[in-house]
Amino acid sequence: MKFTLSWLKEHLDTTASLDQITEALTDLGLEVEGVTDPAAKLASFRLAKVLEATQHPDADRLRVCRVMTDEGEKQIVCGAPNAREGITVVLAKPGDYVPGLDVTLGVGKIRGVESHGMMASERELELSDEHNGIIELPSGEVGDRFVDWLAANRPEAVDPVVEIKITPNRPDALGVRGVARDLAARGLGVLRAEKVADIAGAFPSPIKVVIAPEVADKAPFFAGRVIRGVKNGPSPEWLQKRLTAIGLRPINALVDITNFFTFDLNRPLHVFDADKVQGDLVVRASHDGESILALDGKTYAFPEGTMVIADGNGPESIAGIMGGEVSGCDDATVNVFLESAFWDPIAIATTGRALKINSDARYRFERGVDPAFTQVGLELATQMVLDLCGGEPSELVTAGAIPDTTRSYLLEPARVISLVGMDIPEAEQRATLEALGFRLEGDQAFVPSWRPDVLGSADLVEEVARIASLTKLQGQPLPRPQPGIPAPVLTPLQRRESAARRLAASLGYNECVTYSFIDAASAALFGGGQDATRVENPISSEMTHMRPDLLPGLLAAAARNQARGFADLALFECGPVFSGGEPGEQDLHLTAILVGQTAPRDPFASRRKVDIYDAKADAEAVLAQIGAPAKAQINRKLDGWWHPGRAGNIALGPNALATFGEVHPKVLRHYGIKGTVVAFTVRIAAVPLPKVRTPSRPALALSDLQAVERDFAFVVDAGVEALTLVNAAAGADKALIERVTVFDQFTGLEGGKKSIAITARLQPRDKTLTDAEIEAVSAKIVEKVTKATGGTLRS
Repeated sequence: MKFTLSWLKEHLDTTASLDQITEALTDLGLEVEGVTDPAAKLASFRLAKVLEATQHPDADRLRVCRVMTDEGEKQIVCGAPNAREGITVVLAKPGDYVPGLDVTLGVGKIRGVESHGMMASERELELSDEHNGIIELPSGEVGDRFVDWLAANRPEAVDPVVEIKITPNRPDALGVRGVARDLAARGLGVLRAEKVADIAGAFPSPIKVVIAPEVADKAPFFAGRVIRGVKNGPSPEWLQKRLTAIGLRPINALVDITNFFTFDLNRPLHVFDADKVQGDLVVRASHDGESILALDGKTYAFPEGTMVIADGNGPESIAGIMGGEVSGCDDATVNVFLESAFWDPIAIATTGRALKINSDARYRFERGVDPAFTQVGLELATQMVLDLCGGEPSELVTAGAIPDTTRSYLLEPARVISLVGMDIPEAEQRATLEALGFRLEGDQAFVPSWRPDVLGSADLVEEVARIASLTKLQGQPLPRPQPGIPAPVLTPLQRRESAARRLAASLGYNECVTYSFIDAASAALFGGGQDATRVENPISSEMTHMRPDLLPGLLAAAARNQARGFADLALFECGPVFSGGEPGEQDLHLTAILVGQTAPRDPFASRRKVDIYDAKADAEAVLAQIGAPAKAQINRKLDGWWHPGRAGNIALGPNALATFGEVHPKVLRHYGIKGTVVAFTVRIAAVPLPKVRTPSRPALALSDLQAVERDFAFVVDAGVEALTLVNAAAGADKALIERVTVFDQFTGLEGGKKSIAITARLQPRDKTLTDAEIEAVSAKIVEKVTKATGGTLRS
């Protein structure tokens, strides 16, 4: 959004400087992206007077001028045909930068004659394209600054242009008056009275308007009138300069008027050549195969159902976006139909994206213009057409009704303190809202029709704080209700998460942070991809679903690293996974992967390929760190993305605390990963909390009595798991048997059998064990194992 300082001052009576205005705009949320100040580049040029102009001795078209400057007389060689004695000129001295030439002057010789500067033309100073001679000023004294002369005689030449960045929630600031309203509310001036016009129609409009039922919800209101007998042509100089300053090309008076209202009052309009319109105008949906030659010179084919303004010949305008070339106005136009309408923002945005058209009208309509100003804007534009082009207006014709945007919210002055932390008196709050156009009745604030972004009481607080300036917000210390140690602020789950992440990092894993969104194929590979986890408006086609597991992101990272030559990886991530779209349908996991070879902590140790026992050991370490019981067991109730024969769960009964093992080869092929990947996942929230929460660890229980170890070798079926055997042996006498470990396995026995050898460690607490007691426990171990596995003691 661009505007000039003088344009702003037509709506704002202010004495504030340019710097004060730009600083206030940024502070108000209308960020200033740039300021073009012509005075800055002309500041060094001063007025001078030609005392004498004589013919150059070696050039017919050059004159040697004696010029009186603020530094005394100077000799300047000039080739302008109007260089003569007695004229007041604009002088550029050696060392001055000339913007139109993009050079910095120096003392030079022209055909053997020394020249100390130059006398500038308008094009050389970028004031216009005039270059037939040097500037001749009708007034001014030698040594005066040229910018001061321009400010007094041609103020538009040094009028600064301000460009601001408009956020999507502030469509009211897409007009100069909306910007002036914010500045007036801040106190940088007084908002001038709004212009009014009430045009009496001299005759019934020969062109009627109709809104078809299929687009009634997309085109709530349409108004217009015929103006006959206009004289089109170039617009006045003031209007052309205003449009040129903000980067628009003047076309003709009628078109320039509509462009002026678009930027001045945020009221896009369109003007049709009435003599080119066949019959009445109908707002309808386009038919299959229809197209239009638009004002930008391009032909657009309409997708069926696109909203258009049509006459008896077909579409004449892309509703709310761009007019058509066929019914456009030119210098031969005599009768016009001036249109002002309110369009549904979503419908305009949809059409603009489908046709890939960007226009000033679309930019405003899809953000939301003031519906209540639709007819008022038409009246004001009619008055300007009559003033600049003459003519006779018809009566208004309308279709539909202006949408009712009336709404009010509770004004709670105390919420400014609770939400923002600023203590603003109630009277100041009410004055601020009234300055912004809100109507106050008791404790209710009625929102103006040009503010579609205000949708609640909190927005009223934001407006008050914004105008008061958030730069005035001062930090305040938090209250301390009582001395002593403050209560903990972290939940047990948060403390567990932090502990798990620290341990994983200490084990040599590098932490990753990946997106919570993945593509549908990857989500389906890990048990997700349902509609419940599909993202309604995804960032890209690769982020359509919430992740059901952390492995997809880590595997994708591993694939990228392998592609760049990093073969040995240890990565982990801690974050949420999603089984559904509701708040409670998510879980907190820590997942880690190992790829390639180990990096030994001992510099003299050899490297080896990672295996599932690396993952199992690290999973158990993380579980121990977050307080998981040591009596967890291993089972094989695995998800489909784990290798079925090389993975397992660490569980308490049916509750799986962690999973470790190799990732299934089909998953690795999906990601293009070479080799084997071992991984583990710890379900942090699944670990039960301790029943007794004490600040210290339990007392260390040691026994002075000697422990006894006994070895057993059992012959069992090849399908029997060693864990089954270990659990059975440990259950023979839980009070006496401290631990059971496997130290050997021999396969290939006859009959599909194998041998598993275990060591049982017996730790007495009260007295030293006798041989008879040891043999009794050994017999119980054999009995329990035989019953659990069907195996026999190996002879």
